[in-house]
Amino acid sequence: MRQVYLDYAATTPPDPRVTACVAESIPALFGNPSSIHSFGRSARGAVEKARRDVANLLGARPEEIFFTSGGSESDNWAIKGMAFALRAAGRPCGIVTTAIEHPAVLQTCAWLVQQGFSVQYLPVDAEGVVSLENLAAAVDETTGIVSVMFANNEVGTIEPIAEIAAFCQVRGIFFHTDAVQAAGHLPIDVQALGIDALSLSGHKFYAIKGIGALYLRSGFSLDALVHGGAQERGMRAGTENVPAIVGLGCAAALAATELKEEARRLRALRERIAAGVLALGESWLNGPNDSVHCLPGHLNFGFRGIRQDVLLMRLDLADFAVSAGSACSAGALTPSHVLLALGQDERKAGTALRVTLGRFTTAVEVDAFLTALREIVTDLRRIRK
Repeated sequence: MRQVYLDYAATTPPDPRVTACVAESIPALFGNPSSIHSFGRSARGAVEKARRDVANLLGARPEEIFFTSGGSESDNWAIKGMAFALRAAGRPCGIVTTAIEHPAVLQTCAWLVQQGFSVQYLPVDAEGVVSLENLAAAVDETTGIVSVMFANNEVGTIEPIAEIAAFCQVRGIFFHTDAVQAAGHLPIDVQALGIDALSLSGHKFYAIKGIGALYLRSGFSLDALVHGGAQERGMRAGTENVPAIVGLGCAAALAATELKEEARRLRALRERIAAGVLALGESWLNGPNDSVHCLPGHLNFGFRGIRQDVLLMRLDLADFAVSAGSACSAGALTPSHVLLALGQDERKAGTALRVTLGRFTTAVEVDAFLTALREIVTDLRRIRK
């Protein structure tokens, strides 16, 4: 069997339909979208169509979508931009987030502490869920921003976003969610959910790398991220990356049509892997025990006494690409901050393996993975004895 890719949470292979759109746009839409001649108007039309497609995926209005380079930029812009805007207006600007956020949020918050802002970190339960009780205990009259990820990138936990957003809305608190893992994989309606700002990244749902978006609810304003031009309504100067934007729009349109059926298919494959892992014994799932409260193709698990690096290398040698956690922490020697926040000790956290499935994963590949996993785990246990 050819190499099997099971690391979709790190990045997704671009959909051929997306790469075709990107490739066609490079020679056809080379005009500057800010130019008033026909070449510029064609490029501008493509950018605005993509904006509409992304807005449709999120239940937003096109004017609420700002194109960025990806999720990390969107996270930085939303949190930093609102923190400084609130402080400049003399309003409460304290930040509440969670202990299991992506580094793009955690490191942004750490930097804001150095700038004089206060940050509180919410705990989570053993499955990675944030409780409204803990949120209510953390929020006070100094709180201006709450940022809670839509779904966790390591264990796949889906957070109670609607409830958190409603809590913030009643109190006039700006609510941001990092939806990098969720956008394009779960139904999202920012209006119905009450989300004020949302970050997404194209390469997490079959677009190319280097393109993302920030949704910002009408009525909120941030300082410009980049000065020097009128692009993105004066908020992010610089000539637009038209091919990447076109690709993001194409990926969003495909997801809007296909994600519900794809989620059903991936949940079934996830359950097959979960059952196979638990059948091997001395094993456990990290995060949600069911597929309803977890990203559809996301599974994190461990085996007692088997280190993640050893299992990862053995699977790689068997031509299965999986990961030990966040791609942004690859090569780190420290245990996952997410698993530690779930209450695991360093030894247990050091056994965790993340397997994530996607659009091109087949049942044949899943069965082959389970066969290889069973053989490798059996062999490692034999060696351990």
